[in-house]
Amino acid sequence: MSGYWFRLHDPLALVAALAAPFVVALALVPFRSDLSATNEALIIVVVVVARAAGALAALSAAAWFDFFLTMPYHRFTIADGDDIETAALLLVVGLIVSQLAVRTRRLRAVVVTDASHLSSLQETARLAEDGGSPEAVVEHVRRELVGLLGLRGCRFEYGTLIGHLPRLEHDGSVWLRRGSRITEYADWPDGETELRVVGGGHYYGRFLLDAHAGRPLPAEEARWVAVALAAQAGAALDSAGLPHQV
Repeated sequence: MSGYWFRLHDPLALVAALAAPFVVALALVPFRSDLSATNEALIIVVVVVARAAGALAALSAAAWFDFFLTMPYHRFTIADGDDIETAALLLVVGLIVSQLAVRTRRLRAVVVTDASHLSSLQETARLAEDGGSPEAVVEHVRRELVGLLGLRGCRFEYGTLIGHLPRLEHDGSVWLRRGSRITEYADWPDGETELRVVGGGHYYGRFLLDAHAGRPLPAEEARWVAVALAAQAGAALDSAGLPHQV
């Protein structure tokens, strides 16, 4: 549904979606006796494709096509059957094409995001391979986690498991276990959330994630990358032979 319908929280997109088809249809008025209804409709479809709020732009395009470019002019009525068919096709094609445009933008965003995630993992691996100290790897991962998860802050705590904190698990879920009761979260919980660091089967510490309580958790892919980064930190600590918790 969100691919079709406009975003209510983006007033500029709404104004553009309404205004752009109106402006184009008005500009075509001097040429309406020379252009076929099909050509006029195709020109307006180009505007619909360019708009993020595609569904609203498609409705606006069909309405202004009717108002300015079909007889009787300057009325929201259509006398000719072919013009009715063209207006209906304009609306349907506008909706379909705008949906395709939205999906294309989303796929582009996914590609960019995935490339960013891969770069983060590669940089951490390169730091460890180039002989960076385990402390440097941990600090690098700490900074990466702040940006990746949209945190207010993050700190690393060596070798302690004090308190019962919500935990970011290996599958990307966030949950808290108290006795036999398990609470799973869709939003960041209050206080810090722990991300444990394990290397070679040994527990070395945990990243304590200071998130904005109540905000939705980041995308699952981002949480998986966070877990992978913590594993890289654990591998660096383990390879250095640092003390660990049993």
